[in-house]
Amino acid sequence: MMPCEIPNFLPAGGAVSADETATQALGASLAGLLPGPVCISLEGPLGAGKTCFARGFARGLGIDPALISSPSFTLVNEYAAVPLPLAHLDLYRLESVADLESIGFEEFLSGSHIVLVEWGDKFPQCLPAGALRLRFEPSEGCHRIVWVR
Repeated sequence: MMPCEIPNFLPAGGAVSADETATQALGASLAGLLPGPVCISLEGPLGAGKTCFARGFARGLGIDPALISSPSFTLVNEYAAVPLPLAHLDLYRLESVADLESIGFEEFLSGSHIVLVEWGDKFPQCLPAGALRLRFEPSEGCHRIVWVR
């Protein structure tokens, strides 16, 4: 897994999106900047815009955003994409590192996928050193996105 060095994706201190369309546009723009296999952790409370961002990100990879849903119950959704398949994981319901291992987390990080991880902050010790960590915070009906790295 490559370290995710994406300068100027967000302004210093983050960006505020006015609505779901803007949040999806941020996701699509990030997808267009990827250097190869990466892990991106989407962090923040319920309803903050993580899955909305994932829809835009998928669109940026050529995946129909209507296909993207939160993998809260399936835990992992995989989608064919170029240059690599997208693995969209949701760790919200997982309780332990053993649970994380049981869904094949390490295999997804082998470099064969682009990996989006919702609730990656539940297991920060398991994220690769080069993971890009984005924090989402609700803000008066908007989604605030902050580069955490």
